[in-house]
Amino acid sequence: MAGNPLGGDRLLTVAEVADHMRVSNMTVYRLIKAGTLPALRVGKNYRIRARDLSAYLDASATAVDESQG
Repeated sequence: MAGNPLGGDRLLTVAEVADHMRVSNMTVYRLIKAGTLPALRVGKNYRIRARDLSAYLDASATAVDESQG
């Protein structure tokens, strides 16, 4: 195969995303329902693009002010 027509972006299950983020599956479902985390519907299940998860995590990062510690 000369190249991946889908761009090589991996699809993750809700459980994989929850494990990666160290949260519950329900938290991932809430993020999807709120529209905060983009997801694709495959049958009755959701799949999250790896790039969408990375973008969500990057956007959610907060700076820690160590002078307040």
